[in-house]
Amino acid sequence: MKQIQPIQIWVNGSVQTGNYINAYIINDNLQDSATFYWAIFTANIDGTQLSQGNLTINDPEYDQWGQSADINEAAYEWICDQLLLTLIP
Repeated sequence: MKQIQPIQIWVNGSVQTGNYINAYIINDNLQDSATFYWAIFTANIDGTQLSQGNLTINDPEYDQWGQSADINEAAYEWICDQLLLTLIP
């Protein structure tokens, strides 16, 4: 789980603040695409899940991701880029 710049999310009739994103790889064909599951939470421990979804990375971004020194960090960076979120180092 990684901290993100706080984002306001409308959930069940109220605005909640998302502060963390978690991600898992759910499929990788080991050739040219991978699918990630992501979820945004209010807090790191015992936080409420506010939003979730799947994103698929394809060539040429898949190849660039696979060549990263830290593919886990690169995955978070790619997911956040797609969702217009900012990771906090």
